[in-house]
Amino acid sequence: MMLHIPDVLTSEEAADLRARLLAAPWVDGNATSGAGAAQAKRNRQLPEDGEAARAAQQVVSSALMESATFLSAALPHTIFPPLFNRYGPGETFGLHVDNAVRYHAATGARIRTDLSATLFLTPPEEYDGGELIVEDNSGTQSHKYPAGSLLLYPSTTLHRVAEVTRGERVSCFLWLQSLVADNAAREMLFDLDTSVQALSADRGATDAQVLKLTQLYHNLVRRWAQS
Repeated sequence: MMLHIPDVLTSEEAADLRARLLAAPWVDGNATSGAGAAQAKRNRQLPEDGEAARAAQQVVSSALMESATFLSAALPHTIFPPLFNRYGPGETFGLHVDNAVRYHAATGARIRTDLSATLFLTPPEEYDGGELIVEDNSGTQSHKYPAGSLLLYPSTTLHRVAEVTRGERVSCFLWLQSLVADNAAREMLFDLDTSVQALSADRGATDAQVLKLTQLYHNLVRRWAQS
C-alpha cells in the first residue's frame, strides 16, 4: 500500500523546520547508504548525531504520533529516528531498494524495515525534478507533494528520486517496523479501521454494528500483531 497523508505538518511548520535544517552543516548523503545504494546516490544529508537533527527528529516524531491516519496505516512498532536530506541541481538517487534491516549505532536498536516514508518539506513550485518514483505491482508512480505531506510506502519496493534540475528539495525520510509485518494484512486492517471510523461517525460509537466491527478489528490486530 502506498498512502499519501497530507498535513502531517502545516505549511508553516514545514517552512520553519526547513529553515532550521538549512542553517545547519550537511555531509555527503552516503553516510547511511547500503553498499548497492551508495553507487546511485548523489545528495547531502544532515548528520544524524548533530543537535539540529535531534531537534528536527523530535518535531517529526511528535507530528507522526499525532497523525491518526499514519498510526492506523502503519501500526508502528518501532520507528527508526527520522533523517533529513537535500537535493540541488544535478543531485539524484538512482533506483534502489531499502535495506531490510537498519541498525542505529547510538542506541543499538535494530529494526526490520516494513515501511518507508518521505515527508516533503519544500513546496513543489520551488524546485523542478526531485519526484519520488516508486515501482510496485501496479506500475511506476511519481510523487511530489506539498510541504508537510508524507508518502508511506512498502520498503520492499524499488524506488528512486529523480534528478533535481532547479531549486532545492529538502525532505525527511524514515523507516519503521510495523506491528503487522504482512503488507496485505496491514492494508486490510487500515481499510477496516477507516470503515469503522466512518460508520461510528454516522451511527455513534455504541451502535451494535459499530461495536461488532470494532471487536473484529482489534481481534484481527491481536491475531496478526508481533511484539
